[in-house]
Amino acid sequence: MARQNTQKTPQPPAPKSTPERTQDKPAANASASTPTNEQIARRAFEIYQARGGTHGSSEQDWFQAERELKLGRQ
Repeated sequence: MARQNTQKTPQPPAPKSTPERTQDKPAANASASTPTNEQIARRAFEIYQARGGTHGSSEQDWFQAERELKLGRQ
């Protein structure tokens, strides 16, 4: 009768998984829901120009641009 090999071959340890750093790499759909500061700034400048370039409303322009971009409008 043949003797069965009962020795177990050692298994290499499983690679440790490290979570992806989402701050460095934006997700594929992040641009649709979360606009970058550069995108917001560009849109805010367009709003500023459409208003005739009058000063004093930069925060409102920024918030409006951010809202529009989050909703997918321009």
